[in-house]
Amino acid sequence: MNNEQYPFNVDKVEKPYLVCFEDSWVHNDELHSHNKGQLIYVESGFQYLTVEEKIYLLPKNHAAWIPSNCIHKTNWGSKKIKLMIMFFDLEKEAPFYNEISVFLVPPVLKEMIKYAEKWSKKLREDPNETLFLGTLLNELPQFVVRSQQLYITPPADKRLSNATAYLHEHYAENLAMEDLSQIAALSIRTVERIFKKQTGLTLSKYQQLLRILKSIELLNEQELTISEIAFRVGYKSLQAYTNSFFSVMQYRPSEFLKKLGGIVSSQPDSIQ
Repeated sequence: MNNEQYPFNVDKVEKPYLVCFEDSWVHNDELHSHNKGQLIYVESGFQYLTVEEKIYLLPKNHAAWIPSNCIHKTNWGSKKIKLMIMFFDLEKEAPFYNEISVFLVPPVLKEMIKYAEKWSKKLREDPNETLFLGTLLNELPQFVVRSQQLYITPPADKRLSNATAYLHEHYAENLAMEDLSQIAALSIRTVERIFKKQTGLTLSKYQQLLRILKSIELLNEQELTISEIAFRVGYKSLQAYTNSFFSVMQYRPSEFLKKLGGIVSSQPDSIQ
């Protein structure tokens, strides 16, 4: 499967590396793969990405490494999003290149990625481009201090499809397994067993991750205060939201917003 967003076939380009800068990315919800490894960097906006049944969130200033021949698809995201996508022929044996990674892009790598924009969609091999992108690829594992767990794994069992859709729509409400069982018309025990087996999480933990992902979307948009976001995604207090956010992200919301390049209000997001 090779889903093309470009006027050329990526895998037939006869050069080891390829850069594609998209100023206004058009989402295409089709599963596809590439023979080349792929680095996706979100310069502005946010993007969801499905890989191996996991739905990953890529906020601004984050990147995803996708191994070669890995089936994936882009999902919904910002109405307008700027992406830098790089494709690499791989001869690397290090484990990093064979695993999915989503990570905050450090300043040095960000500048390298932006510098590479000069070669966007150029199909002829340039020795300078090859040398530069080869260095970037070689050093990439050193830039990934910690791959962030910005993903959820929705239940694949079709018997839970309506219940899952309801959960994703009403994530800010306090839902119980009994609510999902009524929607799915299955016993609580059956729903609980399927849900835990296919997501690897309890309902409360799954809902926590869903709330945090939704809050990151809102942080990314920078239209609401941190307090407003906390209540919007279902938390009863700013402190409860901050504690939950920190347990997932290892950052406070205000710290994470700074990493997105956003402006933080003077209001603290936690009680010191």
